[in-house]
Amino acid sequence: MRFNPKARLNTRRMGDSGRSGARGGGGAGLPIPGGLAAGGGITGLIVVIVIVVATLWLGGGPGGGSGDSAYDTSRMSDTDRYENCKTGEDANNDVDCARVAVENSLYDYWSDTLDGFQPERKLQTFSGGVSTGCGQASAAVGPFYCPSDQTIYLDTTFFDEVLERQLGGPDGGFVEPYVLAHEYGHHIQNLMGTMGRVKTQQGPTSDAVRLELQADCYAGLWAGAATQTEDENGEVLIAELTQQDVQQAIEAAEAVGDDRIQSAGGGDVDPDSFTHGSAAQRVEWFRTGFESGSLDACDTFAAGAL
Repeated sequence: MRFNPKARLNTRRMGDSGRSGARGGGGAGLPIPGGLAAGGGITGLIVVIVIVVATLWLGGGPGGGSGDSAYDTSRMSDTDRYENCKTGEDANNDVDCARVAVENSLYDYWSDTLDGFQPERKLQTFSGGVSTGCGQASAAVGPFYCPSDQTIYLDTTFFDEVLERQLGGPDGGFVEPYVLAHEYGHHIQNLMGTMGRVKTQQGPTSDAVRLELQADCYAGLWAGAATQTEDENGEVLIAELTQQDVQQAIEAAEAVGDDRIQSAGGGDVDPDSFTHGSAAQRVEWFRTGFESGSLDACDTFAAGAL
């Protein structure tokens, strides 16, 4: 993945909380799949990681699932982590600036695709723990979107410490963009009211699984059009997206399938406890978005869609 050196980066929606001393499993207000509490050791950690790549606050935690909360994100401290990210050339040379460029690309894509689009309030990075509109979160939950404050939260150690080392996922430049695009997909679902359709939380055809697979499809939509997205001056943001980049996204989607995570925890694969979908389903829906380029093609809630 290469960024256009001439592109200008917008950091207004970026924030960084630095390192917090927060510890523990899910933290106050954080739902653990299946109602299980976070435990010690690798099995307990895997239970928490079931919500990796997309922790949804479906009616749980402070503020519920509404996107209309008056939660004030300005109270977040900021480390000025992104202040030197100015151009696409910076994005080519610095992973933090690449994150800014991906956020800018997602913003441009969805502003052109969705009527009535409103951007996320923040893409907030942190380490250790963070206070959110949905409660206190520790790094154990992985990247997540909180609809109460319309903010995407990302512990940047997740990719090396959890996705690669514990789940056997890929290590590559396009893995994080796929994850961010998936979380952005949840913001789109929040804007469209899709989150309100989630009534069943577990099972291979549950509403929760349908929501997650749709977010994968939305990530594929963006990836398929990423090289056409532009900065505020009309300069293309992403100059090149290779087949290897797409393959990294596919491998990341496989790594966070419910069956893969359950196997990594040493237990049997139990479809009745699925919350995100199988590895094969996650790949299938990412590809559906990537190849179709159609928002309607991502209707995972249609009868028989899974």
